Amino acid sequence: MLFRRRKPAGFKEKLRGAIWPRKGLSRPVRYIFLRLARLTASPHAIAMGFAAGAFVSWTPFIGVHFVMAFAIAYLCSGNMVSAALGCATFGNPFTYPFIWGVTWEVGHLMMSREDKMAGQTIDLAAMFHQMHFTELWRPVIEPMLIGSIPPGLVTAVLFYIITFYAVRGFQSRRKARLMRRARLQVQHAGPETV
Repeated sequence: MLFRRRKPAGFKEKLRGAIWPRKGLSRPVRYIFLRLARLTASPHAIAMGFAAGAFVSWTPFIGVHFVMAFAIAYLCSGNMVSAALGCATFGNPFTYPFIWGVTWEVGHLMMSREDKMAGQTIDLAAMFHQMHFTELWRPVIEPMLIGSIPPGLVTAVLFYIITFYAVRGFQSRRKARLMRRARLQVQHAGPETV
């Protein structure tokens, strides 16, 4: 293999790398930003797509997040690639427990339901295997779906604003840099080549 390590990583090194990456957490964030900023679309389309992906990540329908993000991005003239990046960035195994807890609590508050299971444990795996979708709707999915709307909207608006201004600034700086480079090339070429 081309980029294999000379000395394979030991268990401690692999565990440390899983908890805290060797190059830090800023590198993946920078990569995602650069991937977004280099898309050939308007800042609005990129920001709208990313916001759609972040919004959809709050819903309990995990298997169809990308499809839902693409549909919302299409309806709002957003970019499909940025919608996929928004889904993958905001909705991931590290954030889902937090998202599910928040949507559950917000849903119960909005529906004015009291938690009948307070102090009891729930075996979700058994519940999902034994019950049909219609039996799961009322106790689990409905409060999570209703509870996903307020935090999803807040997240989508925040990500839209941040992404829009960041991408617009990046694209204008890149355009100015390319214009300077083109002027320098024309100056160095001289009048005989024109």
